[in-house]
Amino acid sequence: MFEMASHGSRDPGQPRPASPALVLLRTAIWGLSVTICLGIAMLWILMPTNTYRKRWLPSIRRKAGTSTFFGIQGSNLLMFMFPLLFVTCLSCIYLHLSSGRAEKTRKESSEKKGARKYPKPLKRPVLVNGPLGIVTATELAFLVMFVVLLIWSLSMYLRNSFAAITPQQAAELGGTKNETKLWLAGLYLGLVGNIGLAFLFFPVTRGSSLLAFFGLTSESSIKYHIWLGHMVMAIFTVHGLCYIVFWIITHQISKTMEWANTGISNVAGEIALVAGLGLWSTTFPRVRRKMFELFFYAHHLYILFMLFFVLHVGISYACIMLPGFYLFLVDRYLRFLQSRSSARLVSARVLPCDAVELNFAKAPGLKYGPMSMMLVKLPAISKLEWHPFTISSDSSLEQDQLSIVVKKEGSWSGKLCEMFSPSSIGRLEVAVEGPYGPASTDFLQHEKLVMVSGGSGITPFISIIRGFIHMSAVHNTSTPQLILVCSFKNSRDLSMLDLLLPMANSQIDLSNLRLKIEAYVTREIVSSAEHLGKYRTVCFSPNQSDEPLSPVLGPNSWLWLGAIISASFAMFLVIIGILTRYYIYPVDHNKNKFSTSSAKEASQIKHLEGSTPSYSPGSRVSSMERELESRPHQLLADVTNLNFGERPDLMRILLGCKESSVGVLVCGPKKMRHEVAALCSLGQASNLHFETISFSW
Repeated sequence: MFEMASHGSRDPGQPRPASPALVLLRTAIWGLSVTICLGIAMLWILMPTNTYRKRWLPSIRRKAGTSTFFGIQGSNLLMFMFPLLFVTCLSCIYLHLSSGRAEKTRKESSEKKGARKYPKPLKRPVLVNGPLGIVTATELAFLVMFVVLLIWSLSMYLRNSFAAITPQQAAELGGTKNETKLWLAGLYLGLVGNIGLAFLFFPVTRGSSLLAFFGLTSESSIKYHIWLGHMVMAIFTVHGLCYIVFWIITHQISKTMEWANTGISNVAGEIALVAGLGLWSTTFPRVRRKMFELFFYAHHLYILFMLFFVLHVGISYACIMLPGFYLFLVDRYLRFLQSRSSARLVSARVLPCDAVELNFAKAPGLKYGPMSMMLVKLPAISKLEWHPFTISSDSSLEQDQLSIVVKKEGSWSGKLCEMFSPSSIGRLEVAVEGPYGPASTDFLQHEKLVMVSGGSGITPFISIIRGFIHMSAVHNTSTPQLILVCSFKNSRDLSMLDLLLPMANSQIDLSNLRLKIEAYVTREIVSSAEHLGKYRTVCFSPNQSDEPLSPVLGPNSWLWLGAIISASFAMFLVIIGILTRYYIYPVDHNKNKFSTSSAKEASQIKHLEGSTPSYSPGSRVSSMERELESRPHQLLADVTNLNFGERPDLMRILLGCKESSVGVLVCGPKKMRHEVAALCSLGQASNLHFETISFSW
């Protein structure tokens, strides 16, 4: 979310060399952050043990409860919330100190041609066709460890609690010893589900410094959110069923309507579970693909789920899962600040294949990497719907513009394409969030880069190729050999290849770019390329209320993010302390339980706007047919080989690459992605380095 703006007037091709002190500081921050993360992981492992529950936790609670005004939740704030937020702030500092090294690393990679990085076994796909999708060895290892943690926690909870059941305890609950075991199973399933809930919001915090610190992005981590979501809802559903069955067999069904002022509130838990089930039911692939609007709106039930979850368990226990959700709320608020203003839309390219390239004005200080994405809302179509789109431009090649491609795929995109009929458009109001994506991608480590796309899946590769155009033409950097294998249904879709070059392409030199394009038209046999080089350009009238895209926090974004998280957390602690001291304890002095009333977030976050470029589009609206025969387009046509009536032979193409290091990117239909991943996982394909890629359109 927060891309680093360039500092001063220093040439980005000549990065400031890092001093030994700076390198030492970065290493120290990295080591401290990783150590704290390992400590947090160890804490989760020890939580279900008697050593933690009967010795450590009571001691910590006594000290935290008597020496501070936070009460019983002081221990959870100290052990779970503070360490994670501290690591988040450390990662902000680390990313700020490392932000100037991306260009230097890229330059060193191009100069040290003999020092290629070879594919790592842990990054190779090991699962391809299963329900989890494409999973690397590293992802599978962490998934297995997380599942083992859940099983370990549940088994230890049940083992220790079942052994301690007494007839008196069973009588207090109103059941037999076996029925009490069912009650305890429901209780500890809830505790285990809370472990998954604690991690659920980290992958969808788009501007997360933690994800960037570990080399991840929100887009590439969405599948982790999906895995966690399914596990959490499955566990919480069984958790609720255990209690309902227990109340039925012990004739205590009236407990389903209890709303306790202290401790556990049953009604709040039931409302949270119903909201979660409503959300969960729309997340399955078939429902999500066919009814995206339903999926989108149902996902807002997370607000009810989280609200009533906190009311169900109380603020004390909620502090265990709160860090991830807290960072998500901070990120969501910053995204809201950015989306309040209307983005300045400069022009659009309307292609014959029902696709539109939208070009926005941007501040030169807004930097983003290849395969980045941003969220777009068009109030003229829907005032609520946000849709993700992959950015097709390169921030270095096009310093004043940012582009996305919208292909007609559904009702929303269809309405947008219909707006660009022959009738002119004076102005189109657009709200955006982003861009989000990897800070840098080191494709220069490979001798060859093979990009395989299907249909509109070519969009992420447009930004990659434009980036290589900039490196080869401006910086005269030696680039890998580029192979673009793209499949289209009909010849009209070939016009997507025109987007490989930006609109202002007259000064672009492609002579140093080693690019080869293999284009396949699968549903037509007759050769026809008449749609290549034809598109309409629509220019929009300027409006004073529209603003160029700029970094939401301005220069030094990572530092500002760390300051905002620190300041808002301090305000959160003050609010929790005041409520605990003057509201919760006076209500119930004698019980070591807390009211289920939760404090609302009261922090105010200052929005710092980035600089505004002096660029503005022409005041007229134009719509003209163009047949381009410029030198760049002619060079692009010379490296393009058209194939009609057939599909690409991916096995021949990929296994025919004999270079020692070949990067393989794929974006397209599920079947194509799985086929490429399966080929890259073969033993004879040890030189193929498969890169997962997320695509939004």
